[in-house]
Amino acid sequence: MKIELNRVSDAVHFEAASSFSDIKVHIDGSPEIGGEGLGARPMELVLMALASCSSLDLISILKKQRQVIEDLKVVVEAQRKDAIPAVFTSIHMIFKFKGNLDLPKVEKAAELAVKKYCSVHDMLAAGGVDITYAIEIN
Repeated sequence: MKIELNRVSDAVHFEAASSFSDIKVHIDGSPEIGGEGLGARPMELVLMALASCSSLDLISILKKQRQVIEDLKVVVEAQRKDAIPAVFTSIHMIFKFKGNLDLPKVEKAAELAVKKYCSVHDMLAAGGVDITYAIEIN
């Protein structure tokens, strides 16, 4: 895997690209260091990576179980250390489903998706981050 990060402006606005696709991701720093609000901040991207990594596997497992997913939203909240570096200490995800879903199947699928298949989860957990999740079905 390889990515390339290019500075876009004289501030701290960057554009990242992967060797796997033509998609560009815009990254920017906080206003305190010259950020202009032109992209996601790096730590936001980590949370987005965790949520999307878990969700990709979760949806795949549920589709194999013939569960009907009308929609999925993931809300992620994190706490950070009050020191530099301000690493994450805990992260909580809420998987909010709409659809005709069997709760025990969703619970089992989430356990597998988050704790067995998601490499982002494993990297963060190996670094001491406490990661929890909940499931809501409407």
